[in-house]
Amino acid sequence: MTGDDAAVADGGHVTVDAMGLVCPLPIIELAKAARGREAGTEITVLCTDVAARVDVPAWARMTGHEFVGEMKTDGAGIALTVRLR
Repeated sequence: MTGDDAAVADGGHVTVDAMGLVCPLPIIELAKAARGREAGTEITVLCTDVAARVDVPAWARMTGHEFVGEMKTDGAGIALTVRLR
């Protein structure tokens, strides 16, 4: 799965499908999806890698973005959302 395949945009919201990917791939896909997006865009990473629960908030903090929150998905995954600044 590559950046174009993994990210689906819906207005001001982008969803990155990183289900089944393991560290560091969910963060790499998040960074690709964020590249060139406007401030205020929300990006949700759908993933099964539990390390992403630490990695996504850390990425947001280190890159100056805002970690919005975490939710469980209908399946075995989690949804982690970042708002770009």
